[in-house]
Amino acid sequence: MIAEPLTTRDYEARTVHQDIAPSKLNEIKVEETSEMLLYEELSKARIRDLEEGVRRQRVRSGPRAARRWHRVARWAARRAESYSQV
Repeated sequence: MIAEPLTTRDYEARTVHQDIAPSKLNEIKVEETSEMLLYEELSKARIRDLEEGVRRQRVRSGPRAARRWHRVARWAARRAESYSQV
């Protein structure tokens, strides 16, 4: 009778029964990951749509918005000047 050295890995491989659970667990992780990536892509698409909408709105209201910001800047300058004189 010859005794072969037995490592822990060999012992566990012979005694532990392989269940289907680990592969299902991996499948669940893959599904969760793909679902997470899908939601990430959807959120990125929504952000791009919002940015495009803002860009279009800026183009449409160009001159009017420029006049409004000019008035706001003029008001802020006068207000800052009045506070600096005090």
